Amino acid sequence: MWFIIPIFHGLSLMPLRRLSSSRPTINNHLTRYYPVTAADLRAGDWQEIIVATGIKGRTPAIPGIDHPMVMSYTDAILGRKPIGDKVAVIGAGGIGFDVAELTSHKGVSASLDVKVFAREWGIDFENHPRGGVAGVTPEVAKSDKEIYLLQRKATSIGKGLGKTTGWAHRISLKRKGVHMIPGVEYQQIDDQGLHISIDGQEKILDVNSVVICAGQESERHLYDQLLASQVADNAPIHLIGGADVAHEIDAKHAISQGSRLAAKL
Repeated sequence: MWFIIPIFHGLSLMPLRRLSSSRPTINNHLTRYYPVTAADLRAGDWQEIIVATGIKGRTPAIPGIDHPMVMSYTDAILGRKPIGDKVAVIGAGGIGFDVAELTSHKGVSASLDVKVFAREWGIDFENHPRGGVAGVTPEVAKSDKEIYLLQRKATSIGKGLGKTTGWAHRISLKRKGVHMIPGVEYQQIDDQGLHISIDGQEKILDVNSVVICAGQESERHLYDQLLASQVADNAPIHLIGGADVAHEIDAKHAISQGSRLAAKL
């Protein structure tokens, strides 16, 4: 039995040879960076098709969103476009915080060096003061970039982050000098920078890079092609993960869907 699973940057073919009614053997054939099309799937003799193409960043309708200084968070994280020294991050969810952390980072990461971690969080592992922290002042290298982390909601920045880690992310960015601003209305992007309004007061942020972290949308282009080409007449099509529901990149939900579908098939 053969299944085909299109995934974000490639094509996964899963032949399933059943040795008995209870113990199947699965061989995986993975092909990376292969742009799967509905025509490819139409040409194959598939018994099931699973579409797990994930998500894509949402592009807000801001005048000037196509300006050369604007980039998606994937381009920023993967280094596809250079990030300037004056940066506006639109969207202060989990990805917005990640981009702000990446952009403001300087020197060795505290996640990779115990001494750096101790210095940034004011911990003394050598002299052992009371609690390891009494009288120890955190020392964090200020970012050499001017960074604005913006959100439309008027609630406090980072309120929706994880309860056990959100506070640490907020403190980390604050110590690095990142400007965190809620209640922002985005007006336009042009050569002057990012035009915004806060409580009715208009302002221009003098930036040379704008990173869009304004949520996600399901990537269903291939799925829609399959439905339009009537491939489903020959093989059932299953939609799972972010391609089904794009909700803040919910890995737990995607894994659950994939596992349950695999067990069912």
